Amino acid sequence: MFKNFFKKTEEKEKIVASLSGKVVKLEDVPDPVFNQKMMGDGIAIDPSKGEVVSPVNGKVVQIPDSKHAIGLESEKGTEILIHVGLETVALAGKGFTTNVSVGDRISVGQTLITFDLDYIREKASSTVTPMVITNSNTLDKKITVFDIADAKAGETVLIEIE
Repeated sequence: MFKNFFKKTEEKEKIVASLSGKVVKLEDVPDPVFNQKMMGDGIAIDPSKGEVVSPVNGKVVQIPDSKHAIGLESEKGTEILIHVGLETVALAGKGFTTNVSVGDRISVGQTLITFDLDYIREKASSTVTPMVITNSNTLDKKITVFDIADAKAGETVLIEIE
């Protein structure tokens, strides 16, 4: 009986903040694709610094040519999309630098993308950066999104999956 209890605890996956800044509930993101959870459950951060770090150990599965987003897959199969700002695809990559490539193995806290935060503030509709679990509807696991005010990239646990 206790063996199974402890086993469940070990299986919990923790997803940490991909950016430092103010945490925003996904429902409060000013974009219906995200706030209506069409892409999946998750959280968003209004960044205080222009750096996206890995929220999990895993691999890079997608980087669009516009460099405004990155798709990851954790070691436990959780698929995560980090979308820097809103309406940033129109920037066509300007202001973004990718530090990894598709297929790369990644570790929690590793820098994935750097971006010019002032440029994004000026040119995009918002700097709010959603981090969504794109396979949340098919995971068949409990997803807990924590209510936290401020996050530190690579450290603050924002989501737990069990």
